[in-house]
Amino acid sequence: MNTQSTYMQWAKKRPKVKYDLALSGILNLPFPELEATIDDIDLNGDNSYGYAPLVDALAEHCHAPRECVVTISGGTSMANHLAMAAAIEHGDEVLIEQPTYEPLLALAEYFGANVKRFSRSSANQFRIDVDELEQKISKRTKLIVVTNLHNPSSALIDEETLRRIGEIAQSVGARILVDEVYLEAMFEDAPRSAVHLGPQFISTSSLTKGYGLSGLRCGWILAEPELAERMRLLHDIFGALAPHPAERLSVVALQKLPKFITRAKNILETNRAVMNDFLDAREELKAPKTVNGTTCFPLLMKGRVDDLSDLLHEKYDTAIVPGRFFESPQNLRIGMCAEPELFAEGVKRLGAALNQLN
Repeated sequence: MNTQSTYMQWAKKRPKVKYDLALSGILNLPFPELEATIDDIDLNGDNSYGYAPLVDALAEHCHAPRECVVTISGGTSMANHLAMAAAIEHGDEVLIEQPTYEPLLALAEYFGANVKRFSRSSANQFRIDVDELEQKISKRTKLIVVTNLHNPSSALIDEETLRRIGEIAQSVGARILVDEVYLEAMFEDAPRSAVHLGPQFISTSSLTKGYGLSGLRCGWILAEPELAERMRLLHDIFGALAPHPAERLSVVALQKLPKFITRAKNILETNRAVMNDFLDAREELKAPKTVNGTTCFPLLMKGRVDDLSDLLHEKYDTAIVPGRFFESPQNLRIGMCAEPELFAEGVKRLGAALNQLN
């Protein structure tokens, strides 16, 4: 088996740039702004199947019973790993949206799933065609996988669509895994987690994208209690115990989340306005107005995205994410997460590179 994520390799190895439009999570929070004290940190504590204060804080944050909360120290990526490991077996049929976040595909392949796809096309503004999904599902389907907000486009799946997907899944005894990490970037406007719609739903998320807290690697899974307990026991194989200092600092962060939300909203609202003005002014890029999330996913109408990406790096000290990592080679993912002055300059440089290519 040689399963790997080409996107994660690119993301980890790509050269550093000054004007980073490839970020998908809010600019990292400086540690002093966490206002943690030495008393907030300890190397050891009772966290055998979840550090109780962290479980309680996440249950309150997610408006979910604590027995439905599984804490994960590897962010949403490890949450997705554990959720999929508990939900499917080798050879099971899994339906995954297209385009999607590439590591989700790699993960299903790693577990030996029989992967089928259903579309979230740009022509339909990346909405899910529930009728198509219903045609693709079979009695062999054990799991449906979606991202909400959609990665890479930030399109929101409304609750009615999720309910219909839930009904379709229930008709064949399948579950639905919903990666909700980007819902965190909707803050108080975020809809409730899909897990509240029925026991067939599994939700994953983390503090890594919406708040500038990626270094804590605080992730979680929400699932019906029996499945949640299965995940806790299964995690003994993968992670055993979480790093206790990170758990304790995550509790501190959750207590101070309103402060970090204010910072994140200021960054996103400023950068989103710049991005929408830019998209309105450029005929070379086609995308709906961005209203949610941390990323947008415009279509390049002329030229090659890889050429644009190379030019931005080599001449303009700027980065975007080529859409080939999301099965969409004519698209580019732009993250609106950098410090606003740097983001605005990066967008100007993107414009200059487009002018040069055309």
